[in-house]
Amino acid sequence: MRFGVCVMANVDEIGFFNHAETLGYDSVWVTDSQMLFSDCYAVLALAARQTTRLRLGPGTAICGTRIPPVHVAAMATLNRLAPGRVHLGIGTGNTATRTMGQRPMKVADYREYLRVLSALLRGEVVDYTYEGATRPVKILMHGEKYMSLEPKIPLYVSGFGPRAMELAGEFGDGLVFAIPPRGIPVREALARVAVGAARAGRRLDGFRNCALVNLALLEPGERADSERVLRAVGPNVMASVYYFYDEVRERRSEPPAFLQRIWKRYCALVEQTPEAYRHFRTHELHYTALHPGEAELIDADLVRATCLVGTADELVERIRELEGEGLQELMFATGVDAKWRLAEDLAGQVMARL
Repeated sequence: MRFGVCVMANVDEIGFFNHAETLGYDSVWVTDSQMLFSDCYAVLALAARQTTRLRLGPGTAICGTRIPPVHVAAMATLNRLAPGRVHLGIGTGNTATRTMGQRPMKVADYREYLRVLSALLRGEVVDYTYEGATRPVKILMHGEKYMSLEPKIPLYVSGFGPRAMELAGEFGDGLVFAIPPRGIPVREALARVAVGAARAGRRLDGFRNCALVNLALLEPGERADSERVLRAVGPNVMASVYYFYDEVRERRSEPPAFLQRIWKRYCALVEQTPEAYRHFRTHELHYTALHPGEAELIDADLVRATCLVGTADELVERIRELEGEGLQELMFATGVDAKWRLAEDLAGQVMARL
């Protein structure tokens, strides 16, 4: 099992990458959300210069905010700084687009984007439509200077639903997904990847998978909603609530069962903000802090419904189960100041035993 960390892009905390490398983490993934955090590629370039072993990449880069040639140029530049240590995680963009009051990219558009992106990463010529005109494109200058497409830059496709998972098998070298309690079982996710690969006539030799999780490491006898835990993962818990707030409104559906007991109270908090500016309120503290009134909504059941929770012994057992199901990498997301200590605790109490 490999272990990674997903951090909010912060140009002031490049030292965290050295910290993670020293602790034995395999990777650090950096969020791409232009209205909230530092530019992910600027952060990754600095991190590439300060590390020697750590694998680096956006987690995940967003289709709707950069065209495919721009993402490939950024990654090929990083590949010159840290040859063979970079990967491109790509997704449709929930927070990055929601902070602008827009919806994430549709699956059909995602498929077309991945078709072009994957071909450019391979150094191929591919037809690309831009502002209504379709022309063949390729990365023209790479290899001797400026950019490098070799060693190969792995493409991890973010897929949280069956159709997106199939796209990972069709176009990607890896899958980023969510496991239960809020995601899909590992074997089921890998089966969807296999469907996409078969459709494209691809073999999955060397294909990688990585689960993005919220992780709460409990001390013996500690409650899942202790003050310490809420400081560490409270913002992660609420990020799940923000996501479903948008989904419920747009689909005119009911909230999922695990949110029904707090739904009216949460909506009352959010809807104090005028509707035209509500997308500011729902996402502005993404993974970093809680708004007033939100801590009172979080109890142990909500933490367990949105996080991988347990003592060190319990997490070791659960991670071994996940590995047996086929999971290859576990990446935990964090945006709080306590992430330095969280990374230490997980490395010393859990990773060291696996």
